[in-house]
Amino acid sequence: MTAELVRGQNHPLVEVRLEIRVSAGTPIVAGATLGDENGTVHGVEWVAHPGSPLLPGVEVSRQAAAEHRLAVDLDAVAEAVHRVGVLLALPTGIAGPTSFGSVPAPFVAVTGLDGTEVASYTITGLTAESAVVALELYRRQGAWKVRAIGQGYAGGLAELLADQGLPQARQLAAGIFKAVEQGMARSVPAPPPLPSDGGRSRQPAGPAPGPDQSDASPNGQHPQGNPGPYGGPPPSGPQGTQPAQTPADPPAGYVTGPTPTNTPPTPPQTPAGGPIDYSHPRRQNTAPPPPPTAPPAQPGQPAQPVAGDATGWSMEERLYNQVWGMFEDLARTTAAYRSAVDFADTRMEKELDEVLSDPRSRIGGQGDAARETARAKHSQLVDQARQVLDRDLAQLAAEADVVEPALPPAYARWDNPVWHAYRVPMEMPMALRLGDLHLPESDGLRIPMLIRLPLERGLWIDSGRTGSVDGTFFDSHELRRLALDSAVAHTARLLAVHPADEFTVHVIDPAGSGAQSLAPLVRAGVLAGPPAVGAAGVTDVLARLTQRVDLVQMAVRGGAADSLPPGFDTSQQLLVVNDFPHGFDDRAVNQLRYLADEGPAVGVHLMMVADREDAAGYGPLLDPLWRGLMRLTPVPDDHLADPWVGHAWTYEPTLTPPGSRVLDTVLAQVAQARGQRNP
Repeated sequence: MTAELVRGQNHPLVEVRLEIRVSAGTPIVAGATLGDENGTVHGVEWVAHPGSPLLPGVEVSRQAAAEHRLAVDLDAVAEAVHRVGVLLALPTGIAGPTSFGSVPAPFVAVTGLDGTEVASYTITGLTAESAVVALELYRRQGAWKVRAIGQGYAGGLAELLADQGLPQARQLAAGIFKAVEQGMARSVPAPPPLPSDGGRSRQPAGPAPGPDQSDASPNGQHPQGNPGPYGGPPPSGPQGTQPAQTPADPPAGYVTGPTPTNTPPTPPQTPAGGPIDYSHPRRQNTAPPPPPTAPPAQPGQPAQPVAGDATGWSMEERLYNQVWGMFEDLARTTAAYRSAVDFADTRMEKELDEVLSDPRSRIGGQGDAARETARAKHSQLVDQARQVLDRDLAQLAAEADVVEPALPPAYARWDNPVWHAYRVPMEMPMALRLGDLHLPESDGLRIPMLIRLPLERGLWIDSGRTGSVDGTFFDSHELRRLALDSAVAHTARLLAVHPADEFTVHVIDPAGSGAQSLAPLVRAGVLAGPPAVGAAGVTDVLARLTQRVDLVQMAVRGGAADSLPPGFDTSQQLLVVNDFPHGFDDRAVNQLRYLADEGPAVGVHLMMVADREDAAGYGPLLDPLWRGLMRLTPVPDDHLADPWVGHAWTYEPTLTPPGSRVLDTVLAQVAQARGQRNP
């Protein structure tokens, strides 16, 4: 599974022979720098560029192109080399853009020789910069890792090289661009877009209801875009497109096209008088493999649903896209039904107004007949719309019955049998299930609410007084307990879907009121330490995490992410805060806001269990905090607004079944895996 990196995040490299793919949408220059332990580039012979594309262990393209493939053999680099930086620059002297802010965000991916994608990074946030350090492969304690850098330079390639300690930076940059300009490296235009619909392939039972829905989505974007309540970036590739690559071996029974072999690709051939051909003979630059083929339907019967009925490079990505497609389909068909009912109501009101406006037909048999006719037309229109809705709901329900048992642990409910075969994963999944979503018209149909990983915003479990959608009311003590139980379930799932030692959890429980709910986490020994209690405990935990955010930010901004203190914990951090604002002074509140705002970008995340009314004394000071967190509830509540179609989705948390030991079993395996990693 591909690790989709954010700026400053790293990922281990298992293979040493790699390929780095670059896609920019406009011709750019790609190169590589070799640095020592401090990242210093000691001379021009430590830079691979179009004019000098070959260095020991590194080969770059000879051309300025919209797409590049750089070959890297980490076993072949010199012993003094500890860092391999991938740099991108816009060429000068030729017609074209002058800053990355005016071109699509560059996309960089690290793949194995068989085309399997290891890690990817979309470089966002660039404005006036014309050169950028995209990725860095670095050696630490004998192992190689990749880190997303994304450091741009408005001064261009010369400033970039000078920042890495190269004395001849300006002369080398001028020489590189001169080589491009004179034709030593031929510019290649961006390839035409791949013929892919980007969505899932569906076989509806009949004509689609309502207005044209071909490009509609609950948030006004394509399904591959930012998905409404789900949140997060597109599954992979720049601007929501899927980069062409050879998929990994799919599960048996699924049609994915030609299967790549494990034979290393033929070395590039150099035609006489021409540039090297960097294309892989065994790689197919095609769209993602098609979804699995459903069994043929009987005449007059709808097609049978299939798990994974969506495009994607892996079964996990197919299921993610299929769940999102189900969400969209439910939103669309419900919107069409509500629109039809509104039309029927408006038409009946208009016809009744016409009857009442004529004094001759206002009373008597003629008026009664006209009113009865209007009501009959209304009932007919509503019944027709309901029949279409029921047909679509039946199809979605059948699809949900097939998809739910096929979901991996990160997407599955706690009562799914997949947890009985749970093993600690080797890589982080692309998304996580936070609960279920449903609408009043389809109360029996639940759509998994998936959120992309790593988390881009904190979570707020609202323990305030609220009424559930079924009219049940809970007292404040029961709501606080349910809220913390929900937070523990979310925390356990986050621990379960991350590799061992790559997700650390801290807990603040100032009054010690959550001891019973926190018992599974404490008993399993998966916390970084005992839950912090009292004002002193709050101060200590917040100070350590704030310092961590400061250190990582300074290291990333200074391009010295490898110079963090020895023994620095590089795992993702989660802070669970219970019973806020008890035990928090003004300084602690400001530190909490700082963590909520700045923490996610450097791997520090926040989960708060709080009642907003308890913090009302702070006034508008905390309004940005509440707005910046994703609000969840411990009981079903219709608070998730869908602005595109106007739906209010009911959110329902996923809790462990009463009496189930699944939480303890999963946490015990997490603790055991950590013990094996750190005996």
